[in-house]
Amino acid sequence: MEDCIFCKIIRAEIPCIKVFENDLVIAFMDIRPVTPGHLLVVPKKHAAIIPDLDNESLAEMISIAKDLDIAVRNSGIPCEAVNLQVADGKAAGQEVPHVHLHIIPRTTGDGFGLRMPADHTVPKDMSKIAELAVLIRAVNSDPPEAE
Repeated sequence: MEDCIFCKIIRAEIPCIKVFENDLVIAFMDIRPVTPGHLLVVPKKHAAIIPDLDNESLAEMISIAKDLDIAVRNSGIPCEAVNLQVADGKAAGQEVPHVHLHIIPRTTGDGFGLRMPADHTVPKDMSKIAELAVLIRAVNSDPPEAE
């Protein structure tokens, strides 16, 4: 895409601080890091959301994210844990309409977190949850066995 900032980075029209690159993905430091060591893993093929991305690129993103998770943990950067986060669409908080995976090193008290609804810890009606599962299974091309 002409105007996509990540496509411009991939084409080297905009500089980045790269930590990894192969034929399918690029990984670079986030210029607005949530915590020190915050990285982005981006497929080279433009896709706005995960359903638009080919499986090979998506699998490579996850594989490289695993390797970089290990690298961050062993790098000396303060890191007790790691968040792997994808905002898949604007309503999910996606700011750049090009699939990307955040690798965010975490430490206790770092100030980052996901905000949940107040009642998220209360178990919900299992029959309603089962109804939602039926809807999802009905359109999934490779559904698991029903439980």
